[in-house]
Amino acid sequence: MKIYEFASAPNCRRVRMYLAEKGIDNIEFVQVDITKGENLTEDYRRRDINGKVPVLELDDGTCIAESVAIQRYFEELYPEPPLFGRDPKEKALVEMWHRRADLNMMMNIGGCFQHGTGFFKDRMKVFPDFGEECGKKALQFFDLLDHHLADNQYLVGDYLSVADLSMLCILDFGKVVQLRPTPEKYPHLARWHGQLSARPSAKA
Repeated sequence: MKIYEFASAPNCRRVRMYLAEKGIDNIEFVQVDITKGENLTEDYRRRDINGKVPVLELDDGTCIAESVAIQRYFEELYPEPPLFGRDPKEKALVEMWHRRADLNMMMNIGGCFQHGTGFFKDRMKVFPDFGEECGKKALQFFDLLDHHLADNQYLVGDYLSVADLSMLCILDFGKVVQLRPTPEKYPHLARWHGQLSARPSAKA
């Protein structure tokens, strides 16, 4: 199996961190330089019609795009330790927080990066005002996260899940647009962040 990735991209890191937590190390990683548009070639789009990273390519040639889909594939192959929940209620709560990581954090930090930095202005129309608004929404969600983590060790109570891994990777990506929670303003979020960052998988 191969995973096509751009190592510094948050969605690629969340897959690598997930694999590290599972102890899966038999994957070949192939770097795709999205800054040079290597993901936009006809050859690459045969693997993912959207031209995104990461993409998992199985030995039979099947390609699975989208980070969560890749994580779910490995969850079925390697159910221990379970990272998507251990019972119906926990699985639903993990799914809820995983969705919140994408909808409340990734979309806003990603929007701030794409429209606020001009990094991809050569391949998309950017709207700086929209990027600024996305940044404000991300900061608002910091407040909600801090409040939630005041009473929870992880996003789902005392259970470490794939939602925590994804949220951490997305939150760390926010540094490129100066969106990072300070311990002074967000003490509970900072505690959670430090706890997750200290795990060996965070260095994957």
